Amino acid sequence: MSNIPGGFGETKDADEEIQKLCDQVKAQVEEKTRGDYEVFTAVQYREQVVAGMNYIIKVDVGGSSYLHIKVFKNLSGEIMLSSLEEDHSKDDPIEPF
Repeated sequence: MSNIPGGFGETKDADEEIQKLCDQVKAQVEEKTRGDYEVFTAVQYREQVVAGMNYIIKVDVGGSSYLHIKVFKNLSGEIMLSSLEEDHSKDDPIEPF
């Protein structure tokens, strides 16, 4: 169950809300990876209830390249990039990092 504090829930298909989170951290991701992504599409995600919400999101960045990004949304609604992993494929499972 995804609303258990401390644990990440099951993998779900990304929706409009998750894409909006990605859009909000895209500049931070590009700065960290020194990339410039024409494609930046949320594919799947997992969420974790904390004092706010953690999301790990699989992002299609074009070609066969995918990123896994960790985004934190605090109780005030502020969004920030926590960390990311590069060099993932479409079939890689989303695992906490």
